[in-house]
Amino acid sequence: MSTALTIRLLLCREERNNQVVTMAHAKAGASLLVPNVQELAHTWNRSGEQVPDRYVRTEETGADEVVAGCSIPVVDLSRLLDSRSSAEELANLGAACRHWGFFQLINHGVPEEVMQDVKRDITEFFNLPLEAKKLHAQTPGGLEGYGQSFVFSETQKLDWADMIYLMINPKEERDLRFWPAQPPSFRGSLDRYAAEAARVTASLLRSMAADLGVEPPERLMEAFRGQPQSMRATYYPPCRQAGDVLGLSPHTDATALALLLHVNDVQGLQIRRDDGRWLAVDPIDGALVVSIGDIMEILSNGRYRSVEHRAMVHPDKDRISATMFHQPCPDTTVSPLPELVKKDSGGARYKSVAYMEFMKSFFASKLDGRRSHMDALRI
Repeated sequence: MSTALTIRLLLCREERNNQVVTMAHAKAGASLLVPNVQELAHTWNRSGEQVPDRYVRTEETGADEVVAGCSIPVVDLSRLLDSRSSAEELANLGAACRHWGFFQLINHGVPEEVMQDVKRDITEFFNLPLEAKKLHAQTPGGLEGYGQSFVFSETQKLDWADMIYLMINPKEERDLRFWPAQPPSFRGSLDRYAAEAARVTASLLRSMAADLGVEPPERLMEAFRGQPQSMRATYYPPCRQAGDVLGLSPHTDATALALLLHVNDVQGLQIRRDDGRWLAVDPIDGALVVSIGDIMEILSNGRYRSVEHRAMVHPDKDRISATMFHQPCPDTTVSPLPELVKKDSGGARYKSVAYMEFMKSFFASKLDGRRSHMDALRI
């Protein structure tokens, strides 16, 4: 491994106890147990009552302009991998990462059967009776499993959503207590999809390294040896006061790359532009929505952007999504790549930080945008 590699990957210990092997997300933060939103929505939507006050977010949902039907950049992975078109598509990829922080990835090569299988099984899991889902519930003080994420106080405003969060890779770090046994095909379909997502991410990282001028591109891949990977599948129940609630609070992703799969055809993703407007993203059928995470912004010395985004809910339709997160090993120090710092007259734009410390700061911010965890790292 090159000593100049900015992410100094400290080899993950081969023998760890359960407390140590838990990946950075779960070690750095834990979530309080709160009422099940799917059950709440089932009864409340028919009650005629106002939405419970703890879910009311009108100070956030009504404060900013929202632009509907937004077309974010589209990147074609098959063109990136084809020598005849790779240079042109690489420029397209770089522009998307620099100016948007989001893009839709088409022709990614994930077999349609693999995508349909995981969509089917995630949907079937959320349609199970509550008691069946609770068999895989988060444990007190934990994050992995079925429940809600980023709940740190009894008075905190809540998101209108339930989720299941799973550690996927390295495989020895999986805790199968949290992996649904129903439907029976869930574990196999998720495993196949996770492997495809890892392949796509590896291709994107190599292309991003080429765009950034990291030579050889494989050097960037060293930072993600083993490709640590986790998934959050989220169920957003309908809400007849949809304009008063948030499905997922505004945040950036504390990862390198995230791949969003729309499990059904209900739109809800919104990204925030520099002028403060929220843009509602219309997903392309069959595409994966890719977001640049905070770690990639730091690595690129600010060339690539990690952009604030949120999820909204529909007044009479449920929405389901699944996001695959790709991050470095927990025993990692993150800072801008030296060769990129040399190219920038202003030097490094971010401080070095241990990945675990970064994650603790991220969770402490309670998803309160970028101010408290990214801006603190700026030089």
